[in-house]
Amino acid sequence: MFALDIIALYKSLSEEKREFVLSKQIFRSGTSIGANVAEASNAQSDADFLAKMYIALKEAGETQYWLELLFESDYIDKARFDQLKGECYELVKLLTSTTKTLKERMSMTKKKLQTQNSKLYEYR
Repeated sequence: MFALDIIALYKSLSEEKREFVLSKQIFRSGTSIGANVAEASNAQSDADFLAKMYIALKEAGETQYWLELLFESDYIDKARFDQLKGECYELVKLLTSTTKTLKERMSMTKKKLQTQNSKLYEYR
């Protein structure tokens, strides 16, 4: 699970490298992805679900940024960077696909309702 890998990275950075600022940033964004997906599972509507998934996607993008920064500043080695970057990239792809599909579905539903409403209006 990605969040557990991020927690392990946070522990390593803060305990072994004594790095507290960047480690806290990646901890927050990296664990927030799953938290927002979990929150989306209890959404009150499609719009609420979509909003939570967009937040998760934004957090994944931020996590990618912190990973790049940690790697470029030599806080994490290439193997760990590649592993976490790959996991994060897969999450970004999944979240992008989910948000795109739902947004398209919501748009089609809205158009369908508009068409039905205009037909009802014509009958009056």
